[in-house]
Amino acid sequence: MAGPLIPGAAVRVPQLELAVENADGVRLAAAVGAARVELCAALAETDGVTPGIGAVEHACRQGLPVHVLVRPRPGGFVYTTDELAVIERDVAASLRAGAAGVVVGFLTADGAPDQGATRRIVHAARQSNPAAEVTFHRAFDAALAAGTDPAEALARLEEAGVNRVLTSGGAADCRTGLRMLRRLVDLARECAPSLQIMAGGGATVELVPALVDSGVHAIHTSARQRAGDPTPGHDSSAGRAIPSDPNLAAAFAAALNQEA
Repeated sequence: MAGPLIPGAAVRVPQLELAVENADGVRLAAAVGAARVELCAALAETDGVTPGIGAVEHACRQGLPVHVLVRPRPGGFVYTTDELAVIERDVAASLRAGAAGVVVGFLTADGAPDQGATRRIVHAARQSNPAAEVTFHRAFDAALAAGTDPAEALARLEEAGVNRVLTSGGAADCRTGLRMLRRLVDLARECAPSLQIMAGGGATVELVPALVDSGVHAIHTSARQRAGDPTPGHDSSAGRAIPSDPNLAAAFAAALNQEA
């Protein structure tokens, strides 16, 4: 799989990130050559919340960079003062446990990315580990849906210290959002050159060549088959999901390698 990315450099082959819930998922990601994992809890039931610190510690011992989702509850991304305090503590605890990065997302009441909250959590992360990476998750898609200007949103996130944005291009899935993903890549080069764009949400193996062509820096998938969904290569957290499918994860990795 592709090596470390240089901010602002041309992307040849995107990195692969797997969303997993435990050490088994981390080992699978390593076996197929993924660059890192996003570690979550209750992915199928809630679209992911903060995993327990024991799960974080165990996952971080498996030899692959672990980026921990820090989301204290399901639902929207406008947080109270108390919730932000919990997020701050969970971020610090995750990094002390060995995580390479955290995945967070904050919106203001009008639906724009909350630069103040983001800056605060980025600062907390870098206090714990100066090399920590911070990904802004698909709260970004909710911001686009609320009418936020994408160029302004990317610039503000870069200013807040974010390394990477996970997005489906503001659509229900990456296929529908492909045009916006291309635009976001171009806008980031102009307005936020150190910010990486990671495609995620409904990614399929068949879509990999188009995603590579779009210029995204990474592709995010849980490599799970939705219960009752026979469609190969379909990634969705709707309904009752099963653990990451080794064959599907390998197929994503192979599709990326074919684009090298």
